[in-house]
Amino acid sequence: MTTSELLMVFLQGTWGTVKLFGVTLIGSLVLGTVLAAMRVSPTPVLRGAAAAYVNIVRNTPLTLVMFFCVFGLPFLDIRASRDSALNSFVLACVALIAYTSCFVAETLRSGISTIPVGQAEAARAIGLNFGQTLRFVILPQAFRTVIPPLGSVIIAMLKNTSIASAFNNRELISAMRGAIEQRGDITLIVILATAAAYLVLSLVLGRIFDYLEKKWVIVR
Repeated sequence: MTTSELLMVFLQGTWGTVKLFGVTLIGSLVLGTVLAAMRVSPTPVLRGAAAAYVNIVRNTPLTLVMFFCVFGLPFLDIRASRDSALNSFVLACVALIAYTSCFVAETLRSGISTIPVGQAEAARAIGLNFGQTLRFVILPQAFRTVIPPLGSVIIAMLKNTSIASAFNNRELISAMRGAIEQRGDITLIVILATAAAYLVLSLVLGRIFDYLEKKWVIVR
């Protein structure tokens, strides 16, 4: 394997990681927000269901969640596509979303708890229902409050995408393994290059969240 071919393998692996991350980011934020809303809902059934889901999935190793989604769901005849590569990608994203959304929900719930109760009471006083109060008053402030911890959750999620390599997904770790198989003489360089790629991606995310924190910080 020539240097240019090796570089192409790493670029393909990086793109695979970015795709996994992008889909998981959107899905986790959406599902995590729904779970957080359910956790603070006045309906006991919704609160109980969300609490059960978060506590069960959050305390289950991600590898087991991934194993269930990638192998268990097809066993139950639940598939995203007949194409094995696409099916593995989608199911890996499902696993990552299911797992990460629990941490997003708990982070967002901690932000909701910092909002003064008087704001919710004022929203109800002007006729807003629970959903409208969350949407227009509580959640916008909660997201701005939890930008730093939410950034940590999302950066951890980026690194968690590496587990998908064990389930027929092409990303940085699978690219590293392929490169080592072809060029065992530069194993250390390949490992360091992989670590550097994750470091760069994590630093970029960190800078983005630093910018968001400074731009949207709430001064109390």
